[in-house]
Amino acid sequence: MRILLIGEYSNLHATLAEGLKALGHEVVLMSDGDNIYHYHSDIPLCRKGKGKWSAMEYVTRLLVKLPMMRGFDIVQIVNPDFLSLKAERQRFIYNYLRHNNRRMVLGAFGNDWQWVNSGLHERLFRYGDFYIGDIPRNNPYAQMLKKEWIGTAKGKLSQHIARDCDAIVPCLYEYDKCYRQLYSAKTQFIPLPVKTCFNDEKLTVHQPIRFFIGVKRHMMDYKGTDIMLEALKNIKEKYPDCCEVRIAEDLPFDQYMQMMKGNDVILDQLYSYTPAMNALQAMAMGLVCLGGGEPENYEILNENELRPIINVTPTLENVMRALEDIILNPDQLLGLKKQSIEYVKRHHDYQKVALKYTHLYQQLLEKP
Repeated sequence: MRILLIGEYSNLHATLAEGLKALGHEVVLMSDGDNIYHYHSDIPLCRKGKGKWSAMEYVTRLLVKLPMMRGFDIVQIVNPDFLSLKAERQRFIYNYLRHNNRRMVLGAFGNDWQWVNSGLHERLFRYGDFYIGDIPRNNPYAQMLKKEWIGTAKGKLSQHIARDCDAIVPCLYEYDKCYRQLYSAKTQFIPLPVKTCFNDEKLTVHQPIRFFIGVKRHMMDYKGTDIMLEALKNIKEKYPDCCEVRIAEDLPFDQYMQMMKGNDVILDQLYSYTPAMNALQAMAMGLVCLGGGEPENYEILNENELRPIINVTPTLENVMRALEDIILNPDQLLGLKKQSIEYVKRHHDYQKVALKYTHLYQQLLEKP
């Protein structure tokens, strides 16, 4: 198959492209590398600024590349907002792709109208990005998402693409639940792809225990990093000789991954039910994830044995209790590290995941 992947999110498309190529498919990846993270792209789509002239230059480059976006069996976009353009112009590009390729697939990999609208109005989860129970989370980033997607041209584009595309692929339990509300017939959950190459025979638990956390300053309260970081600092103060705290702030992907290596525990995604790319890449290296590991995460994967994730609920007290339990019971970490590697190999190995995508693509191509 000839496959075009457009856009990037946390190295998802770049990793999937490797898996698809390993299975013998012809794959082209067009993306901006997810901005500062500089993920691999076969055809870079970076916008160099935010002004009128940068927009004109970006549009010109896109128009020149349009002939390169024709004749594919599958075109998969990372999000309804898949280019650095206004929604009206993206609609034109989407329609062009629709008419010049065989099948269109929408990735449900992040924020879009369906996710934001469900989060604000459906109350599908016990806690999440917009509510904890019945209490709204009025952090600035959540409010920005509401203004960005609800009642806007971008929101209308998101709904148009969801209705029009041939398939929708959620990568997490939460996104799957949101999209099945309206599009159950075309929604197919496929786990995130991760490269697994770590040998669990090399695993060790450091003394003091090394805790790792990645920080995106503009999203700290939205992702719960503020609470996790405060909990870490409190535990470090209480047990100064038992733990090290390592903080990676807004680093390019390669530097971030280097800094992640050699740690024991990663703290990630306080308000999530599931581990996303960041946590899974850490787990593939043998780190234990403290974050989202609710029962629904294991159920959607049909996983009945492994429980590698230290699940926490979104309160400072709960996170501190979990951290203190690690400090007081370090013997549990080695087993959880081994489970973490096995969990990623079992459910997220990039070639296994690529095979699931291949099966979906083939089913789409066989439809009249």
